Amino acid sequence: MFAAGGDGTVHEVANGLLRAGGKAALGVIPLGSGDDFAKLLAGTKGFRSVDAGRIVSGAETRYFANGMDIGFGAHGAANMQHVPRFLKGFGAYLGALVLTMVRYPLLRIRLQLDDAPPFELLTAMTAVMNGTTFGGSFRVCPEARPDDGLFDLLLVGPVGRLEILQLVPKILRGAHSGDPRLQMARAKRVRIESSEALLVEADGEIAFTGTRALRVEVLPGALRVLV
Repeated sequence: MFAAGGDGTVHEVANGLLRAGGKAALGVIPLGSGDDFAKLLAGTKGFRSVDAGRIVSGAETRYFANGMDIGFGAHGAANMQHVPRFLKGFGAYLGALVLTMVRYPLLRIRLQLDDAPPFELLTAMTAVMNGTTFGGSFRVCPEARPDDGLFDLLLVGPVGRLEILQLVPKILRGAHSGDPRLQMARAKRVRIESSEALLVEADGEIAFTGTRALRVEVLPGALRVLV
């Protein structure tokens, strides 16, 4: 089955395939603004199996191909609908970034990675990635691989607006590893809990609103893709 469009189209088609058992192959014709998932497939030909992610919140389940996040990125995805129509591609993402800087949350969450003890975190953004980029050009997890059976995580501390402006060029280059305001991690399973309602983005789409608990699990090789 082919997804002709951007990451949101890939998201919807991948959810349909995974709910049906994931036996059919997913083909991607990149026609979107960011096409982050298509970037994962560049340079390879034929059929390939890549990991997918599953998010469970209460009785609801969503899947993702490229990545998900809470905090700044999720609010940026929501703000894409308010960006002027004449802004396209990377310009639209920059427009959403500017809108998000006006108001974005600092979230106090409880985070657990695999079977390690949970810990408290005050975060501007927590991203759980299968791919390397979101927003078209933001290389949030430059070392991520879509077929290693692991998520790569970027945990952003309680940064202010000036610090975000300092971090954006680093993240665009994928040169932010080692910055003390950020943490990088890897895990197969992630649990996120919060006393505050969370907005959750997956593959550029708003997957959940108002949730307070998420279970995120990698599904190794669950998506068969044609490239």
